[in-house]
Amino acid sequence: MRLLLTVCLTLACFVAQGAPLKVAFVYVSPVGDVGWSYSHDLGRQYLEEHSNGDVVTQFVESVPEGRKARETFVKLAQENDVIFATSWGYMVSMERVAEQYPNVKFEHATGIRRGDNLSTYATRIYEARYLSGIVAASMSKTNRIGYVAAFPIPEVIRGLNAFTLGAQSVNPNVSVAVEWTKAWYDPAKAKKLSNKLIDKGADVLAQHTDSPAPVEVAQKRGVYAIGYHSDMSAYGTDSHLTSVIHDWGKIYQTRIKSFINKSSQVEDAWTGLKDGSSKLSNINSVVPRHVIEAVNLAKQKISDGELNIFAGPIRNHKGRTRVKLDKSLADSDLKRMNWYVAGVEGDLKFY
Repeated sequence: MRLLLTVCLTLACFVAQGAPLKVAFVYVSPVGDVGWSYSHDLGRQYLEEHSNGDVVTQFVESVPEGRKARETFVKLAQENDVIFATSWGYMVSMERVAEQYPNVKFEHATGIRRGDNLSTYATRIYEARYLSGIVAASMSKTNRIGYVAAFPIPEVIRGLNAFTLGAQSVNPNVSVAVEWTKAWYDPAKAKKLSNKLIDKGADVLAQHTDSPAPVEVAQKRGVYAIGYHSDMSAYGTDSHLTSVIHDWGKIYQTRIKSFINKSSQVEDAWTGLKDGSSKLSNINSVVPRHVIEAVNLAKQKISDGELNIFAGPIRNHKGRTRVKLDKSLADSDLKRMNWYVAGVEGDLKFY
């Protein structure tokens, strides 16, 4: 674990009065140069690059979920005005510590619990997932895509389902086989499962894990891959088709501005393609132009509200209709999703 303190040059768009706002970020994995924690740290750096000396930031990386996280939050709450926690598994610990420190603002990424000083935020990354499914299915010759994922929580299942629906929009015969690492960051397990999926016929891999292991395995095995969290192209010159990425910078900038301006309220912020907080990285030149055009069209329709990814009819993996024709899932349904769409193959028993 490493604690890094840097002076931010915060938010040139406005000027704060008094002492700088002290802001801490807590990461579940190493920052490194790719992945989930790296994407959040890019957001922290964005604050530094668009600042005016109004904020001081620090971050703690590789903080396990559970008791260790609670200890970290308590320590940071004694030293900071705002704490951003960036993993689902921090939720209970953050909620309890927030109650103990009512004068500190607590912000939890992907969480669902809120309080007087506890808000939540996330990106509608499932929208970009849908686009990546179009790319993956268009490049598959076996009609079988592998998906390496961490934990079957609603956020992950929602992304897996959106990816599958995007793939099926261009190839109704495609199937998506999912394997679970049961860890956010476990490169060795991710590599093992990636090889397993390829051995069973997958010629494209996608992922919801923090490391670029699936992209690296795809490069070695001569298949394609879709990266996640941040641009993973450096790990698979030939294999990497695109990455589904978050852009947290403006989310953090907007939230911090509200604290300094004293205009903040407890909220659940959820932004996506339209806001630029979820998107695809550059698409590999091996992808045909007509596929890129299909991706761009779908992106525009989603942003304009013309395409609802979870509009019916949608069947689950057991063939039962879950969303009827002319109906669609509300955000509340998406946030507790615990079922697979038809075409997904994998175990849900341990959910």
